[in-house]
Amino acid sequence: MVAVALAPLLAGVAGVQLSSRFYDRKCPKLQRIVRSAVAQAVAAEPRMGASLLRLFFHDCFVNGCDASILLDDTASFTGEKNAGPNANSVRGYDVIDAIKTQVEAACVATVSCADIVALAARDSVNLLGGPTWTVQLGRRDALNASQGAANSNLPGPGSSLDTLITMFGNKGLSPRDMTALSGAHTIGQARCATFRDRIYSDANVNASFAALRQQTCPQSAGDGDGALAPIDVTTPDTFDTAYYENLASRQGLFHSDQELYNGGSQDVLVRMYRRRASMFFLDFAKAMVRMGNLMPSADTATEIRLDCKKIN
Repeated sequence: MVAVALAPLLAGVAGVQLSSRFYDRKCPKLQRIVRSAVAQAVAAEPRMGASLLRLFFHDCFVNGCDASILLDDTASFTGEKNAGPNANSVRGYDVIDAIKTQVEAACVATVSCADIVALAARDSVNLLGGPTWTVQLGRRDALNASQGAANSNLPGPGSSLDTLITMFGNKGLSPRDMTALSGAHTIGQARCATFRDRIYSDANVNASFAALRQQTCPQSAGDGDGALAPIDVTTPDTFDTAYYENLASRQGLFHSDQELYNGGSQDVLVRMYRRRASMFFLDFAKAMVRMGNLMPSADTATEIRLDCKKIN
């Protein structure tokens, strides 16, 4: 286990202050409950670790870390679950629901779904061999969600380096944060539809790698769109630096991945992460804390949901 010690980074919304000790008295067993449940889920399906990490990212980038991504559609709003970047793609809702049920049994109406997602993401990374870090807690859950915001705030797999830097910068995250957080692609799988253009159209792709991926991802759109491939071709179930090794050999699965190592501003950092896992782990943990501090606007109505799928 690699533990990364980080200075507390505090953030707040509507008077709420985040603290690593927020639940020490109100729900002392919280972190044990979450880690145990995540461990069971990841043991049953290692890919779930990547899914829970992605769930956190897709939540935080849309109006802050407020568990809005978990809400089902209602008569008053169309939520984020079926937005372009999330539909038939984001997973792990059932794991979060199961954790919430256990947490409610231990500490009724106390712990937000947003905090559960944050803890589950951290534990997923660590259980798959990555670093651990102190999660700041005290988030609250949004009362609504926005499909439009999800469609406009999440960078796509075809993004250019400039677009990535801009979209992360819009969230207060630096290019270094962006390159470190992209290392999350060292675990998990992706659908053919998200990387088809990369393996058939990009010039800066390893020919053998492209041919391998083309075996299960046909060129025709609609044909095999859902076929899965590991994002990291070497160790897809281990959180390590292989992702950056892949970029150096032009084996990034997404166009947006390879943009980090294509003669641009992030090439040097990619080479550093390849050689120094400790640096990558430290930067990744710091960036996760910073991303976890993305809060809804101060006028956003919030609550502690009893059921993560719907407002109270």
